[in-house]
Amino acid sequence: MRKLILIASLAYAAAAQETPAPCVVTRPTASMTVPHLKKPRDLNTDPKSKTWAKSKTVWMTKDCSKTLDYPSLKTQILGFWSDTDLYLLFICPYETLNLFLPPQPDEPRRGLWDRDVVEMFLGDDWENIRHYREFEIAPTADWIDLAIDLDHHGTNRGWRSGWHVTARIDEKAHVWYAAAQIPLKSVSERAVKPGTRWRMNLYRIDGQGADPQRHFLCWQPTCVVNRDPNHVPENFGTLIFTK
Repeated sequence: MRKLILIASLAYAAAAQETPAPCVVTRPTASMTVPHLKKPRDLNTDPKSKTWAKSKTVWMTKDCSKTLDYPSLKTQILGFWSDTDLYLLFICPYETLNLFLPPQPDEPRRGLWDRDVVEMFLGDDWENIRHYREFEIAPTADWIDLAIDLDHHGTNRGWRSGWHVTARIDEKAHVWYAAAQIPLKSVSERAVKPGTRWRMNLYRIDGQGADPQRHFLCWQPTCVVNRDPNHVPENFGTLIFTK
């Protein structure tokens, strides 16, 4: 009997080690500083181009909810802003691609989060943090933009930001790229200036199969379980606009 108990205990311990524990949010949460360029730039997905020459970089490797990293999916995000727009570029190594085909880049595609995608959640309201904007881009340049109000689901369904997106897949290098040019006025009615701070989180969803088999990466892990790990505004990071 003792031998059976010992075997069961060892099996339980092994299973516990195989299942990563939930992560814990530390304060202050992550921040990304973006520099200002006076003139708008041509949007492209070439990180070596002039467009991105003065941008700042952050990285995304961590699981949204668990103490788990994905080094093979280490995602680089470049960013800067102009007087009118916020620019972000995602550089995404991949093993396989999970896409909606054929592409539908001429209109928003609902359910884009059910395939490979990067996401940007942005909000300027530090009092009603449950109100923000959601932007998504797939490797095929499919996209969707959404006005989120967690207290009034289903409102503002016709909202459009007027943003621009582009994306490409480098099959040889196993990297896909997604770039966004987001009008500042689509997120905030207040003028953006050096020192302005927005609430922000960045995400990447990757992999085949149902959600339990896929990879959910967060720039700022939200560390929630048994619920959507993305829409957790109390655990967002901060976007800081500088000179």
